[in-house]
Amino acid sequence: MQTWGTMIVILATLMVATVDAKIYERCELARKLLKAGLNGFRGYTIGDWMCVAHYESGFDTSFVNHNPDGSSEYGIFQLNSAWWCNNGVTPTQNLCHMNCNGILGADTVLVMIRLNGSRDVMCI
Repeated sequence: MQTWGTMIVILATLMVATVDAKIYERCELARKLLKAGLNGFRGYTIGDWMCVAHYESGFDTSFVNHNPDGSSEYGIFQLNSAWWCNNGVTPTQNLCHMNCNGILGADTVLVMIRLNGSRDVMCI
């Protein structure tokens, strides 16, 4: 019976961990950001966005980073659970009003821009 219990836990873990992940090719992501109108948005070029995505996640939409303070960062632009989403673990402002796992996946590139104290969030 212990074996079946262990097997069920492993299968449940695999099902929860499954995300429609995508690692974008550089030009593919640049086209997507360009199409979304981000070139020049608030003074940032496509090159700026690409640099952030490259160094934050390696263009990997399923990338999650766990921080020493207990918060986590999610997705291609590494949005932090303390501010932008609810991961069910750490206290959050949840400014996007969404579960952090909703940031992960091939169909969502969530971009957060914070300039001059403003918080703009754009889903593309």
